[in-house]
Amino acid sequence: MSWIGPLILVCALALVVSAALVRRAELARMALSVRDREEARSRGSHDARLQHPHVDLTRCMGCGLCVSACPEEGVLDVIHGQARVVHGARCVGHGRCAEDCPVDAIAITLGDVSERTDLPAIADNFEAINMEGLFLAGEVTGFALVRTAIAQGTAVAREVARRRADSAAEGGSILDLLVVGTGPAGLACSLSALEHGLDCLAIEQDTLGGTVAHYPRQKLVMSQPIELPLHGKLSRTTYLKEELIEIWGHVAREHSLPIATGERLESIAQQGDGTFVVQTTAGQHLARNVCLALGRRGTPRRLGVPGESLSKVTYNLIDAQAFQGQSVLVVGGGDSAIEAALGLASQPGARVTLSYRKHAFFRIKARNEARVIEAIANGAIDVRFESEVESIELDTAVLATKDGPVRIANDHVIILAGGIPPFSLLEKCGISFDPADRKAVAAPTESGSGIVKALVWALALAALILVWSLWHGNYYNAPSHLRSEHPDHGMLRPSHRLGLAAGIAATVAVLANLAYLLRRSRRIPLSVGSLRHWMTLHVATGIAGFLFAMVHGGFQVRDTAGGHAIMAMGVLITTGAIGRYLYAFIPRAANGRELALEEVQARLAGLDGEWDGDHPEFRHRVRGEVARLIAEGHWSRSLQRRLLAALTSQRRLREAVKNMRAEGLAAGVPAHRVDNVLHLAHRAHRTALAAARYEELRGMLSGWRYLHRWVALLFVLVLGIHVVTALRFGSFGGIE
Repeated sequence: MSWIGPLILVCALALVVSAALVRRAELARMALSVRDREEARSRGSHDARLQHPHVDLTRCMGCGLCVSACPEEGVLDVIHGQARVVHGARCVGHGRCAEDCPVDAIAITLGDVSERTDLPAIADNFEAINMEGLFLAGEVTGFALVRTAIAQGTAVAREVARRRADSAAEGGSILDLLVVGTGPAGLACSLSALEHGLDCLAIEQDTLGGTVAHYPRQKLVMSQPIELPLHGKLSRTTYLKEELIEIWGHVAREHSLPIATGERLESIAQQGDGTFVVQTTAGQHLARNVCLALGRRGTPRRLGVPGESLSKVTYNLIDAQAFQGQSVLVVGGGDSAIEAALGLASQPGARVTLSYRKHAFFRIKARNEARVIEAIANGAIDVRFESEVESIELDTAVLATKDGPVRIANDHVIILAGGIPPFSLLEKCGISFDPADRKAVAAPTESGSGIVKALVWALALAALILVWSLWHGNYYNAPSHLRSEHPDHGMLRPSHRLGLAAGIAATVAVLANLAYLLRRSRRIPLSVGSLRHWMTLHVATGIAGFLFAMVHGGFQVRDTAGGHAIMAMGVLITTGAIGRYLYAFIPRAANGRELALEEVQARLAGLDGEWDGDHPEFRHRVRGEVARLIAEGHWSRSLQRRLLAALTSQRRLREAVKNMRAEGLAAGVPAHRVDNVLHLAHRAHRTALAAARYEELRGMLSGWRYLHRWVALLFVLVLGIHVVTALRFGSFGGIE
């Protein structure tokens, strides 16, 4: 057996080399993620427009399921072993990250809306805060998802139906509900009202579909299934705009949905009895309740430049194919403008120029950003950053740039610079946009490890088994060779009655425990129940299986396959429990240091405003030197370089501070300002060093998770041997 020693050595070295390679790859990926997050902060895309995920670092265990679940690329990433928000502006509130988190560590919350005046003040039931019976749903509330709009419209109709059921039945020509707009929110509200037997009418100034109907041809809509009243589930995750409009039109015709098109809302007035008089371009409607399911598109924003009234100027793009072989100038830098430019660039012979007033693209979807960067690199789109349209002529347009006016030849100009939402009309109808009228949003808080429920169930089971073992203490305390003479042996021994039942229960618990791995795998389409419930089950069944196994084995661990399975199971539970807390505490500490580092760096950047533009060279020199010291060795893939950087960091910092102080004083910077900026440099470096040390500790402990998995594999193999042996020879645990 001389080959066993070399085999063990080869396996051990293979594991070490594999771990080192994985660690190098992880550090390289994490360095890119941190750099991406810093870039997002500099561009302003780290802040959410409205909704964004909040990660509870006391619960997050870094499984990465939230990252892979998010349909919008780049919103989340795993940094220091835990999920962190990178591009918060890309979040549109799908909520898939929260749904797929197995430990309930993510909540979708609102950003800071305390100063925003573009959001209506509405209650939790979507009713205007200062006008009973007037509801809002869909895009007008600030939430752009089709799924959210449908959910809000459905909820409004249900609330109206509930109030109608609680009040005395009234006849007459007064509508129970008037719905303004037939986009996804208005359509769902109307269908739900019909489902609840309400007397309802929907009015639409344009065509069925609202904002969606004005999307470009062949645009993909949605990113997860939705439930439409009276129709059921639309199970696909994506639909073309045309497919969705066709489905909605079919549903409206099938159920004879009362829709009046060509009517534009002009005013809403509430009478003394609470009913509403709704004035439209076609006349008046009386309704007890009104749901404003309007979009935020409003009137297209005009540039106000000479030549804008020319026929070649348009404010939307419906069909890019109509521009084949044409020169087109697209004005704007949002997702709509980017998608329009990309659609035009894909047409044969089309020549596309994109004019954007900022120096880079901000707050656009990751896939749009990647595609437009590729198109620019390939020459398919000529982008002119930091440019504004100065005038539009028959065959050209003049752009004002930092280098002077530039004349761009074109056949068409498409202006996609946003729209003016119908807020003035809504305010005229009585809707408040005052932030003081909106309900305060409670800040999310950390709530602990999230496994209390599982531990409570395990504790209850453990207490019952303890009572059981004490009740039968005479049998369980007896030596093995004397148990066969005990009167309870027939009932408690592993191969009969309760002993066998406990063994079967342990096996079932193990199978349920392993089913969690199938549920969280994206390769296996098992979607029964939420992952957080499966995680609770995973913890509870792990402990329960061990307790049942101990009862099955008579609370003895012998040198048999069954005994070895019990030992492996005990080690498995121990490694899982220790790893669960290590993977919460250490990454949380590292991420906390990174957050503190960001605060210090922001403070350094903020000196520009405090110094009123004085001594910019010195400030930039200090910031650049601090960035260099932080990056030097922090994310190096070489362990030796990281260790060397840690050992020499203080010396290099002292030398850098000494040189920077001398440079600052020589440049005429006041001593107190020099001391101030160098103090911040000290803090930034110290915080970065602490984060790096925590990251190294997390890296060393990352093997714990693999240990847990290998022990799980060993346990399953030994358990399989035990079960096969027991079934074949009728021996359970070697105790008879």
